[in-house]
Amino acid sequence: MPPPVLPPKSHRSTGRVTLSDVARAAGVSPSTVSRALRGERSVDPALIERVTATSRLLGYVPDPAARALASQRSDHVAILIPLLSNALFVDLLEAAQTTLRAAGYQTLMGVTHYDASEEEQLLREQLLHRPAGLLVTGLDHNDATRKLMESSQVPCVHLMDLPSGDSAEGPYCVGFRQTQAGAAMTRHLLSKGHRRIAFAAAQLDPRVMQRLYGWRSALQEAGLYEATLEWLNPAPSSLALGGVLFEQIMRQQPAVDAIFFCNDDLAQGALMAALRLGIAVPDRVAIAGFNDLTGSDQMLPSLTTVRTPRAQIGQAAARMLLALMQGEEPETARLDLGFEIIQRQST
Repeated sequence: MPPPVLPPKSHRSTGRVTLSDVARAAGVSPSTVSRALRGERSVDPALIERVTATSRLLGYVPDPAARALASQRSDHVAILIPLLSNALFVDLLEAAQTTLRAAGYQTLMGVTHYDASEEEQLLREQLLHRPAGLLVTGLDHNDATRKLMESSQVPCVHLMDLPSGDSAEGPYCVGFRQTQAGAAMTRHLLSKGHRRIAFAAAQLDPRVMQRLYGWRSALQEAGLYEATLEWLNPAPSSLALGGVLFEQIMRQQPAVDAIFFCNDDLAQGALMAALRLGIAVPDRVAIAGFNDLTGSDQMLPSLTTVRTPRAQIGQAAARMLLALMQGEEPETARLDLGFEIIQRQST
């Protein structure tokens, strides 16, 4: 194959190599370059090889926004998650991305930091790139964000949460019942003989509050609910904060015999604080967490927790979105993957 004829430097103000530059160097039309780089079967394999070699030699990088504008579709999916510092969302993201990449889609990620305004702005920016689909964490959004999702007509699947009730109306979503999970762990602690069960929470996002409602309803059913057993802190969840909350509860509520933390990192911090203070777990006070994060099974004592199917949620949501992007109706619009109480030594 003869070497391509290199074109003069692009006259575009950015100096970026364009599709036309590749076409001139390869001696073909821009449309042929476009079809060759997409690997269309109608293009001769030798020509595909020639165009591909030329594009690499010139350092050509396709413009996804321009391609989406021309074709009215793109090959990427926008994903909005609250945090990257929480293993919970890392597990979910990796599973979703692996599934989407296997189907030929790239992912464009945005981190909302649990901020409704930031989520709205990120969604506006992502929609400018004409994504083929959206994966969005949770169901709690401001009015502007909901209107953007509806007006964009981009297929969208919500992660980690499910709407209340059994109505067939509403968004596509994959998750589990947060309220039920909170109630299940509380009943587990009750079954162990605990009667003064505190609930300690941080971040206070909608899913945390649903766990709170589950805890509250279970204690109300047992006739054991007291408002003073709620310990809510809006600060980000962390090991350090878990230790602080544990010390506060034990100092101010010495009759408490169990603490249900809304997330494992808080519970792990509490176990470390108990070890440091010489407070026996579970003999003096039981400790339970939520999400079964990395390291919970290695704590001393090992942590009882609610195991949530993060990776399965990411994978199933991606598959549901793939069906929607292909114009197909998923088998179900609300996929409940459940949860599991993991009994360990801390209760």
